[in-house]
Amino acid sequence: MKQDITQALVDEHQLILRMLAVLERNALRTARGEYANYGFYLDAVDFIRNYADRFHHAKEEDILFEALVANGMPRANSPVAAMLMEHDQGRAFVRAMEEAAIAALAGTPGQDAIIAENAVGYLELLKEHIGKEDGILYPLAERLIPEGMRSAIVAGYRAAEGKTPVDFTERYLKTVERYEAEVLDCAA
Repeated sequence: MKQDITQALVDEHQLILRMLAVLERNALRTARGEYANYGFYLDAVDFIRNYADRFHHAKEEDILFEALVANGMPRANSPVAAMLMEHDQGRAFVRAMEEAAIAALAGTPGQDAIIAENAVGYLELLKEHIGKEDGILYPLAERLIPEGMRSAIVAGYRAAEGKTPVDFTERYLKTVERYEAEVLDCAA
């Protein structure tokens, strides 16, 4: 039986999807003028940049995608190239959302629509992106990557995780849970 090389990434997607659900709810409320907790958007940016991007996407980009390329998948015009392009598109949405949230906190009017537009653009992109990874790319990786490379991939994931603080995942889980509770409190 082959060693699994994608389940850890799928598991990380679950926490990312939970944050996306909160982001969607709050962005729609912000667009309607019903939610002005701009600090939430900065916390969402922190989560996205550190958990989703530096922690999760780095494992994909630096380890799994490189293993796919090493096993014959072209770097250009390939699923790997498409995923990398979408990571970059997501980063642009996050930058714009952050800039608008900072401006809103500073009292600049008219930022709600910019925040909501970029938050929704990001979450729609990422939900589709995660669907492609979980449903297509990861199963392909499980089929293509030989057993001889799998332990190095898993070791690469562990090394990347070892570079984070001990409570890293727990801290971002608590951030998500705090905002999930906020959504529930508002719905009650």
